[in-house]
Amino acid sequence: MKLLELRGLAASVDEKQILNGIDLTVNAGEVHAIMGPNGSGKSTLSNILGGRDGYTVTEGEIELMGAPVNGMSVEERALTGLFLGFQHPIEIPGVTNMEFLKVAIDSHRISLGEEEMNTRDFMVQVRDISKRLELSTEFLKRFVNVGFSGGEKKRNEILQLMLLQPRLAFLDETDSGLDVDALQVVARGINEFRSDENGVVLVTHYQRLLNYVNVDFVHIMINGTIVKSGDAQLAHEVETHGYTGLGEA
Repeated sequence: MKLLELRGLAASVDEKQILNGIDLTVNAGEVHAIMGPNGSGKSTLSNILGGRDGYTVTEGEIELMGAPVNGMSVEERALTGLFLGFQHPIEIPGVTNMEFLKVAIDSHRISLGEEEMNTRDFMVQVRDISKRLELSTEFLKRFVNVGFSGGEKKRNEILQLMLLQPRLAFLDETDSGLDVDALQVVARGINEFRSDENGVVLVTHYQRLLNYVNVDFVHIMINGTIVKSGDAQLAHEVETHGYTGLGEA
């Protein structure tokens, strides 16, 4: 099943053209990596998929789980099965991790016509996932991302991912700012999440995350378009030779 399809996608930010015609298909069971230098449009693509204000599709089409996203609100995209991981996760003062996670999972269940999750079952599940991600139970009582280290913020996103079980995870520089120990924990969470029923897109500058997460496809984005695609070996070539000769300005 096609989880995400981009056809000729072009987009602008504050009337400045950033994306210049992207074609990409992500099927269930696949893990894709998008690599590229700074300013190539990777984060813009993430924001376009999420429906962020100020980011405008100027040409092309986006389909999520077979449905066009035009006119979908941010909430509708999430309930359709899209999960975004951010390069710089925002802080939410006054809202604990536990409260945030419970509201998120109940919103998804209600959208599917299901009852809210029993609090005891929810606590058991969250604590189990937290343990696997090396997060203490005290962490769940803290306000979302407030005072978190970079590694804690990224592990917190993977906790959300594993709990919500979306159809498509689009993770924007999840490896940014992580030391090797935190990177391995995050990668372990991604590997636990992946299945034949869902898909993952990893946006990254570097090959190092791909040492721990096996990918099916690697795409190189430069100047707002995908200039080359291949298998995991392409990431090693970029690590060795850089983006020289691949179309960068």
